[in-house]
This record gives sequence, C-alpha cells and structure tokens, in this order.
Amino acid sequence: MSEDRTTLTTSHGIPVEDNQNSLTAGRRGPVLIEDFHLIEKLAHFNRERIPERVVHAKGAGAYGTFKVTRDVTHWTKAKFLGAVGKESEVFLRVSTVGGEKGSADADRDPRGFALKFYTEDGNYDIVGNNTPVFFIRDPLKFPDFIHTQKRDPANNLKSPTAVWDFASLSPETLHQFTILMSDRGTPASYRHMDGFSSHTFSWINAAGDRVWVKYHFKTRQGIKNFTAEQASAMAGIDPDHATRDLYAAIQDGDFPSWRVCVQILTDSQAANLGHDPFDLTKVWSQKTHPLIEIGELTLNRNPENFFAETEQAAFTPANVVPGIGFSPDKMLQGRLFAYGDAHRYRLGTNYAHLPINRPHATSEHNYQRDGAMRADGNGGGKVNYEPNSFGGPKQTNSRGDAPLRLEGATGRYDHHEGNDDFTQAGDLYRLLDADAQARLVANIVGAMKPVPDAIKRRQLEHFCRADPAYGAAVAKGLGLE
Repeated sequence: MSEDRTTLTTSHGIPVEDNQNSLTAGRRGPVLIEDFHLIEKLAHFNRERIPERVVHAKGAGAYGTFKVTRDVTHWTKAKFLGAVGKESEVFLRVSTVGGEKGSADADRDPRGFALKFYTEDGNYDIVGNNTPVFFIRDPLKFPDFIHTQKRDPANNLKSPTAVWDFASLSPETLHQFTILMSDRGTPASYRHMDGFSSHTFSWINAAGDRVWVKYHFKTRQGIKNFTAEQASAMAGIDPDHATRDLYAAIQDGDFPSWRVCVQILTDSQAANLGHDPFDLTKVWSQKTHPLIEIGELTLNRNPENFFAETEQAAFTPANVVPGIGFSPDKMLQGRLFAYGDAHRYRLGTNYAHLPINRPHATSEHNYQRDGAMRADGNGGGKVNYEPNSFGGPKQTNSRGDAPLRLEGATGRYDHHEGNDDFTQAGDLYRLLDADAQARLVANIVGAMKPVPDAIKRRQLEHFCRADPAYGAAVAKGLGLE
C-alpha cells in the first residue's frame, strides 16, 4: 500500500480538513475546545523548544506599582481598580519575540509587554506587545507563523523567503508588518515604547453589566526608535543594550512610568464598529473611541535573581480576577490554553507555586496535588476531592462573567471572507511623514531582496491594495514594475 504524502494529517494520521480556520461557534463566535486539530497543534508547538521560551525567549523584568487615577467602578467590580489612589504591586517582563536568548535586543521584532498584577483576588495577567495588533487572527496559524520567524529546518538560518512567502499568502499580516518594518520595529529601549493588551477583554460591574476594553500603556519617557542603521550598529556594540538600560535606570532611581489608558466599547458600539471588534489584526479608531486614562504604572525595583524571577515568571491571559473577563477574540481564546500549557511544559505542572508566580495577598485553596517539583506540603493530609463533608474549600456561588449570547452553526469559517486586511495598513502608511515612509520602504526592500520574484510580486499586491504609492515605492526599490 503506497503512502499518500500529499494529504495533511494529525500526528495520529487523521486527515486535516481545514488547516486555515479554527472551529468556532458562529462566524464571530469563540473557538470550541472540540477542535482537536487546534489543540494538538498548539500543544505540540508549545513543546518544540527546551528549555527557553518558544517565543519571547529573551527579556528583562522589573517590579513596580500600578496606581488607580480614575473611578472605573461603574464599568468593573475588579477590587484592584476599586478606588482612586489604590495601588497594586506588579511585575513587568518586556522582551523580544522571535530571537533566541542570545539574540540582540535591537533586532527588528515586536516587543512583548507582559504585566502581572498581584491583587487581593489573586493574580491578574495582561500579556501584550508594544503593538496594538498582531500578524494573524486565528490561533490555528500561530505555529506556522512563528516557524517562519525562527530558523530554516534545512540550514538553521533565518529565512526571508519563509517570512514573505507566509505574508504574501496571509494578507491579514499586512497591518502588523507595516508597523514592524517602520521605525516602531526597533525601539531604542524598553523604557521608550508603549505597551498594549492588543486583545479585547471584558469588564463586568457589580450589576453584571459588561463593556469591552482594550488597554494602552503610554510611555512617559517619550517614544524613541532606532533607524535600521542605528539598530544594526547597536546590535554589534551591545546586544543587551535594552536589558542593561532598564536595569540601570531603576538602579539609579530613574523609575520609568507609563500612563495606563483604556478604550471602552458597549455591546451596541461593538456591533456597529464597521469591522469585527475582536479581530486582533485591527485597531479601534481613537477618533471615535478615545483613550481614557485610568492609572499609572511605575517600575521601581529590580529583581534580585534573574532566573528565579524574570526567567521563571509565567504569564497567561487566562489569569483574570472577578470583574474582568474574556472576549470572542479567536487569538485570545487560543492563548488561554497555549500559555498555561507552555508553562506546564517549560517549568512544570506546579509552576504557579514558584515565588514569582504565587499570589501575594491570597493563598491558594484547591484540590490539586502531586506532580513534578511540588515543593510545599502538597496539601498535607487534607481531603483531595470536592464536594466533601470535611470543611474543604468551596465555590463562592458569586455572580460570574456576564452571559455572552452566541449564535450560528459550528464550522470552520474562512477568516479572509468579507475581511478588509488593507485599509488600516494604508491608513498607517499615510499617517507617516515622508521620511518615515521612506525608511519603512527601505526596510521592506532590504528584507525582501533575497526572496524569489514570484513571492515579491504576490506581496506587492498587498502593499498596492493598502495604498498604491506604498506598493509603487516598494516595487521601485525592488526593481520590479
């Protein structure tokens, strides 16, 4: 019997009917856990590298405080946001994304912006980037995308062909690539860049009403970026420059800070936004939905041990506290599983017991036992099941997340159908001044020169659809019509 090598299968040999779209409840609905291909793909991807993180391998961290500066109790019942002037301890890890632990801080790459709030209701994590959007909108494509950013399996070298082949076949990447190839792709330091939740979350108030929210962290140090030439020079002079800069600033008492702002949408506003409000490749217009400042983030203490704290810090967007919930954002839904699973693989099933990851104001009370590296009393002789008759911890029976109405038949909906992947990228291009546009184009041209012409021409179509001048400038630089 001859083997069919042309059909994509799972690791169990089951044919894959659709490798482009996750199984969802309706076109805009959340991802279903019954999508075994998605779960297997993400779970396998999380285990491809040991022991460093698969992504965000190189980073720096610091402790600080978050202080509430605006009353938001009409939007959320989250206790750490419950009063103006209230402060919470936080830990922030900033990082590059695609490079290994030994890569240069100045590499052209998004920057991770992961924040852990140690609240009285447990830990709340915001796991974002220094960009408001991402390359893809469906988690099924995340392993594929990251493979293009890593090393070629044949020669172990970075592959511009893989990067632009994937991009040219995935037009939803255009918005983020326009950001990445601009000056914003090479921040001068971790202190001189903004942060974003990127994903949409929900805030729920005491009455059970929900609004949709995006977080923005606006640097008080001012935005500073390198040109491509400056970034290349810095990578040779000091590949750890951003890590060094953050540590030194805090050590010298020059504490970096960010204004913490949100964008808020009601259900009716979300329904009339003009595009899917939960699409990670798109932004909400600040003209119609302006930033609302709610607090201030300040970093004021360096870790005492890099490995114990920064390296073992584990963030997951699944860590939310009462008053904060999720959204139908498909990428967020995938990350709710993938991040915790990555930590269980990299750090062990008891990673939450590490000091950097333990809640500060509360202690855990559950029935989880055993597992590798269980370093505490493992629950002693207490009962390890629930319900029980021996006074073990019980559910609160409090009101949870506001119900979200879902509709539509389950299926793998083509996320490209009816989606405009070009307007916001074009808007961003036109927002840049002439010099910034020229640098953006030069960076793209330099990155695409080694790529086969067929892929170049396919990608040029995306640039042209975003803005004809954008496409023409790139085509000219590449010597193509």
